[in-house]
Amino acid sequence: MVRPYGIKVNKRKERTEMYDKEEDEEEEQPKFEQKKKAGESSKKAKKANASIAEEDNEENEITEEEEEEAATAEDIVGGIPIVLKDRSTDKPGVVFVLEKASLEVAKVGKTYQLLNSDDHAHFLMKNNRNPADYRPDITHQALLMILDSPVNKAGRLKAVYVRTEKGVLFEVKPHVRIPRTFKRFAGIMLQLLQKLSITAVGNREKLLRCIKNPVEIHLPVNSRKIGFSHSSEKLVNMQKHLTTVCNDTDTVFVVGAMAHGKIDCDYIDDFVSISGYPLSAAYCISRICEALSTNWNII
Repeated sequence: MVRPYGIKVNKRKERTEMYDKEEDEEEEQPKFEQKKKAGESSKKAKKANASIAEEDNEENEITEEEEEEAATAEDIVGGIPIVLKDRSTDKPGVVFVLEKASLEVAKVGKTYQLLNSDDHAHFLMKNNRNPADYRPDITHQALLMILDSPVNKAGRLKAVYVRTEKGVLFEVKPHVRIPRTFKRFAGIMLQLLQKLSITAVGNREKLLRCIKNPVEIHLPVNSRKIGFSHSSEKLVNMQKHLTTVCNDTDTVFVVGAMAHGKIDCDYIDDFVSISGYPLSAAYCISRICEALSTNWNII
């Protein structure tokens, strides 16, 4: 049977259409490849720009992180010492002793930490200890009040000694810069109690160091030792009292750095009370420094 002519014509049309499509595809293929290459080149350019921008951002982040690490490192090791122009040894000065400071290190979990009542209350109660007795923030506030006073800036502060509840005695140089935040202060105390000393950034001067007990061997010779206690029967006006004390010799002021209680030291010559109300250690020190500044005309 002979096939109809129309079918052959249709097949020829289909072949021609297929042939035409192939020609069209061959014509469109180089255009598509050009567009593809152009798109790939633009993507590569975008990736290159993005990588350059990321590298710049990483460099900026690295420099910022390095600056932050340097700043924290300065704070951890005590910071840059304050240069005092008027530090003369001819004039009588003062020495502060902080007794019974609650600075104790313990292993909490896997790390050693400075115990305080806020962060380690559960740990302390678990070990049958009173969390109210662990107040390292009192020592922090007292040291800030001493080192920031005009008496220290004028060069009349000779030394600062701190003795913990466990009997560890360490010295704080008058030109050290104590961190303002308690978290960094806790890091410094932890490092001091573990390594026994902290050096300055620029040189190897020991800004904080543990020293040998008793504290009497480090105090100035022929100095007068005055202790402060609210329970003392001798209530004095601090400014008037200092006019008869701080004239020719150095004076040692002993202040308790604990939450509650009384200091009982054999080397203290006289116990006085400067207010009819119980005062914090920081405010007691501020009253002492204010009276000293008035008597010595330090403005």
